[in-house]
Amino acid sequence: MTETLRPRTPTRLLDVDALRGFALFGILVVNLAYFASGYPFHLVADPAHGSWLDDSVEFGVRLLFEMKFYLLFSFLFGYSFTLQLAAAGRAGANFTARFVRRLGGLFVLGGLHAVLLFQGDILTTYALLGLVLLAVHRIQPRIAVIAGGAIVGVVAVGMAVAALAGVELVTDQEAALAAGRASTDALAGGLGSVVGEHLRSLPTMAGSLAVQGPLALAAFLVGLAAGRQKLLADGIGRHTGALRRLELVGYPIGLAGALVFAIGGGTTNLAGLAVSILTAPLLVSAYVATLLRVLATPRDGRLARALAPAGRMALSNYLGQSLLGVLIFTGVGLGLTGDTPPAVVPVVAVGIFAVQLQLSRRWLTRYRYGPAEWVLRAVTNAERPRMRR
Repeated sequence: MTETLRPRTPTRLLDVDALRGFALFGILVVNLAYFASGYPFHLVADPAHGSWLDDSVEFGVRLLFEMKFYLLFSFLFGYSFTLQLAAAGRAGANFTARFVRRLGGLFVLGGLHAVLLFQGDILTTYALLGLVLLAVHRIQPRIAVIAGGAIVGVVAVGMAVAALAGVELVTDQEAALAAGRASTDALAGGLGSVVGEHLRSLPTMAGSLAVQGPLALAAFLVGLAAGRQKLLADGIGRHTGALRRLELVGYPIGLAGALVFAIGGGTTNLAGLAVSILTAPLLVSAYVATLLRVLATPRDGRLARALAPAGRMALSNYLGQSLLGVLIFTGVGLGLTGDTPPAVVPVVAVGIFAVQLQLSRRWLTRYRYGPAEWVLRAVTNAERPRMRR
């Protein structure tokens, strides 16, 4: 079938914004489970919910979403870095000072997010890794890709060695279940109880960054290489063959690795985790290839226009997802933590994202930036940006 490519948006990369919106949805599906129950933080299943439907939905989330979408978000962070670098060059601005201020603002927002809304915050990690990205931003694209692949390989080998050595992440099932119950009860309490639980969980979450951090950096580097080559800037017409090959390779290998990961129980199984670390980038690449090919047709250009506003306000929407998670599930709001079956959580995620799509579109008809983007831009440029269009 012949695909007629739609015109490109001249002022912004519509596909980049749409991909970022797509990544936001995948991240929401994974993160929302941590608001619905305190057990996932302790790597055990909530014993109150174990129906075949719950188990099937959790299996599907592990198969298609876990360990995948934050890689896409990280790739786009690296890609957007090159856009910021080019914009600073055109404006004759001091990019290093601006970017360091931006990372500082991101770190503060991430810290507040981790304490007040969601201890699984990724923004502080991005802020720290952004300094590494800044330090190596002159790296050649080919070297950046090789370095990213090497990082992934080292982390996967480390997980495999730990698995062969008999290392277990959950050494005492009963203690983990008791901790899960305590966390669920804390999240079902008031604001002080929720914040206290977030603070208690921060050391555990920091430990998980030993895996997530290096993988995010690897995705940064690949995104940097893609941005330097302007792979998303000139349309996908000349890349159609490469996108098809990504699908042909990425789906079978990526889904096979995801199946091993899901059958093994997700992140609790180090062998399955090692397999996922190696194969998840291929599955994410296949996702991206498919979405880009769909977005490139006139008939489905409306999908790009629906996703792009959410992607343009990615920071505001990421923080907003956590705020809604607190208000819907914890005792600060409706108090549904512990009482929501896992099968219902993705349905809630779809509802939240649908609302965000509409709100983002309407907001951007009146304002230039999302609220969090405005704050970060003010910090970056050390000036008060004009908000209204």
